[in-house]
Amino acid sequence: MTNALFDRLAQALEAGHRDASAAPWQDWRIAADAPLRAAAVLIAVTDRPAHAEGPGVLMIQRPTTMRAHPGQAAFPGGKLDPGESAVAAALREAHEELGIDPARVRVIGTTDPFRTGTGYDITPVLATVPGDIAITPNPHEVAQWFEPPFGYILDPAQHRQRAAEFGGKRGTYVEIQWAEHRIWGVTGAIIANLAHRLAWHGA
Repeated sequence: MTNALFDRLAQALEAGHRDASAAPWQDWRIAADAPLRAAAVLIAVTDRPAHAEGPGVLMIQRPTTMRAHPGQAAFPGGKLDPGESAVAAALREAHEELGIDPARVRVIGTTDPFRTGTGYDITPVLATVPGDIAITPNPHEVAQWFEPPFGYILDPAQHRQRAAEFGGKRGTYVEIQWAEHRIWGVTGAIIANLAHRLAWHGA
């Protein structure tokens, strides 16, 4: 794997986090005193010419039979085990869900946590993976995996704001459509916040 993609992402993430302002997207459903459980997701950017637009990013579609977030598009991830760091949890979950070898993942760093109305405090972990990374999805947790162009999902022009109502509250969420995949809700907000930090299309 080349260093160019890793270096560009690392520099963009560092520069983006010099801005101490809050991430633009928060979950409007959450109560101020809601108990939260720590979780993490892996944003694995593929260093290969999978798309004319540049590198891709690994995502999954949850099975419709799952109790939590059935059928939704997401990054691989889940709850932290006791004593586990966010990075360790993201790597473990990516291995369990997609068979990604942690030794082949180059972790860049973490970005804005996202607190959800469903009771999680999610830390996104940004990383790169080589172009020949082996993917072996776990059918119990992954209906399918897909790889949208990284630049496409980070493009603010692709981020649609949709209105919603939950528990008597009204708010908006981010929706990104790529091919047949609808990326929205928590995952859409994490992507929009990352786009804000990386300024990928302004670099």
